[in-house]
Amino acid sequence: MNFELSEQQESIREAIARICAQFDDQYWFDRDHDGRFPEELYRALADDGWLGMCIGEEYGGAGLGVTEAAIMMQAITQSGGGMSAASSVHINLFGLNPVAVFGNEEQRRRMLPPVARGEAKSCFGVTEPNTGLNTTQLKLRAVKKGDRYVVNGQKVWISTAKVADNILLLARTTPLEEVKKPTHGLSLFYTPFDRSRVTVHEIEKMGRKCVDSNELFFEDFEIPAENLIGEEGRGFEYILHGMNPERVLIAAEAVGLGRVALQRATAYAKDRNVFNRPIGKNQGIQHPLAQNWMELEAANLMVMRAAWEYDSGKDCGASANAAKFLAGEAGFNACQQAVMTHGGFGYAKEYHVERYLRESLIPRIAPISPQLVLCYIAERVLGLPKSY
Repeated sequence: MNFELSEQQESIREAIARICAQFDDQYWFDRDHDGRFPEELYRALADDGWLGMCIGEEYGGAGLGVTEAAIMMQAITQSGGGMSAASSVHINLFGLNPVAVFGNEEQRRRMLPPVARGEAKSCFGVTEPNTGLNTTQLKLRAVKKGDRYVVNGQKVWISTAKVADNILLLARTTPLEEVKKPTHGLSLFYTPFDRSRVTVHEIEKMGRKCVDSNELFFEDFEIPAENLIGEEGRGFEYILHGMNPERVLIAAEAVGLGRVALQRATAYAKDRNVFNRPIGKNQGIQHPLAQNWMELEAANLMVMRAAWEYDSGKDCGASANAAKFLAGEAGFNACQQAVMTHGGFGYAKEYHVERYLRESLIPRIAPISPQLVLCYIAERVLGLPKSY
């Protein structure tokens, strides 16, 4: 059992860190204020070929695994860019996995290379206002009319919809009352994002301002039939294939965010003098930071285990969910302690740790709540009776 990164993996981490070092604290301070998409980081990663890391080499990508993607995303957040930086490229690393796995060869050759080259930004349309995580109850309808599907309805919390060229969209093609199981009748599409038929309302939120989140209103939005991924009615099955990698990546990002917060807190504790001594000499400062380190390292081991299981073709559901839960909590705890270690200055934006704390709530909440992870482990791993 070897816990060291391979030479290739270490070179990935170092290369990403070098790119991210071009974007300093002031860059992210400005993006947190002006809300402008971090196009420069996106472009730098695209130009070096990193956006297609998990896309097959035959489609212009690197053909690497979720383990390497997790290392990349962790390096991005740990650079100080945080969730703002990670979310600007997140969907490129996992989002089009259903196309790669379930799309036909013509679709893969048409849809994947522009993403790998960074020429096409995408957004992912699943969540709806009245369904939340109950995906089987989605109401957005796609009705087939000739060689097209016509879509009407709403989506919410759709990231990067303001800048996206295409959308990976889950829609109900058969009404819920006409299917044998609620998981049936949902279909997946990857298609150009025609804003003349979609109204995009940005949601003002507490963090990650430069990566927009939106509510979408579809009105007779047309999708060519050739942009249906796989078979009609099997979309729920297809998106499940991408859920575990998403959990692994956001867990890796949470660990990276927690680590940079811990680094800032540790440095401040060494330099800040109160009562003629560094505050880092006080065990009341030392012990919480030490606990943060242990929590982050333990969470990261689960992240790497889940990534290894996925890349090895093993069932990684339990590990991916556990990684997401543990990393989300560890990252939040480290960011909160970083603010507390800075005292009053932790509340000041110029020290950046308050931004980390705001962003640390994202991997706690998304893409699945901590409570549902606990339900999954209780029922699927421990075999306890369902609570509903």
